[in-house]
Amino acid sequence: MNRPHYRIRSLRGLSARCLVLLSLLIIGIFPGCAGKDKGIEAGKDEGVFSGFRSAAGPSKSENEVDLSDKAMDYFGQGRYILAEEIFQKVRDRYPFSPYATLAELRLADCKFHMGNYDEAIPLYEEFQKLHPTNEAVIYVIFQEGSCYYRLMEGPDREQTSTHKLIETYERLLNRYPDSPYSYEARKRIAEAKNRLAQHEILVAQWYIRTEQVPQAKNRLEIAMDRYPNTSAGVKAAHLLKEERILQQTSTTETDRVKESEESWWRRLIPFI
Repeated sequence: MNRPHYRIRSLRGLSARCLVLLSLLIIGIFPGCAGKDKGIEAGKDEGVFSGFRSAAGPSKSENEVDLSDKAMDYFGQGRYILAEEIFQKVRDRYPFSPYATLAELRLADCKFHMGNYDEAIPLYEEFQKLHPTNEAVIYVIFQEGSCYYRLMEGPDREQTSTHKLIETYERLLNRYPDSPYSYEARKRIAEAKNRLAQHEILVAQWYIRTEQVPQAKNRLEIAMDRYPNTSAGVKAAHLLKEERILQQTSTTETDRVKESEESWWRRLIPFI
């Protein structure tokens, strides 16, 4: 996961303009390099560049460059509110610029770093739609999954974000199985599946307490069958076995009571 690319925060000795120009040079959209589309791969949390698809023109406005310089400077300092405001201006004023493409990505990252995950998700999704062949999509899908990862609720709560996390990371693994994000994606999928199994167990235990045995059995079987390689899935299998034993014991006790009652009546009226 900690891929040793060109990290912005490790270059604090450079000016904001140097950071922007270095980023654009690396992503292949520096003025004069617009003949061929490139890609970008932004690094986890800080941003890493390795190419960027864009319809760049041969020249850039000074205002455009200055705005990007200032936004990147704020972003590198962790002043995401100020950076977000300026990136928005760049995107609105220069929609066909490579700086606008960079701004689109950074707007989503600003939301993410500020903890506004519900707002970051649609921005990451929009980037994927606008730039489907961009190499940055690998990073963007991972970041989308990271939003769901941070939105996951405890096992006693509703699990929509957990399902979304699994769906997003499986999409990443299917498209880019050997990406630098694959290890972490698989790790988080396993954690999410265990969370879902825990949820099923909690629901099953509530059914058991309320003497709704068939419903409890169904929930435990779901946890066991869908998430067999999780610790919670294994626990569900044990609980299901115990529940069956308890159910058998309960049935045996009921039969004994019936037999006892029947014997009492037969002793009282033996010929009936």
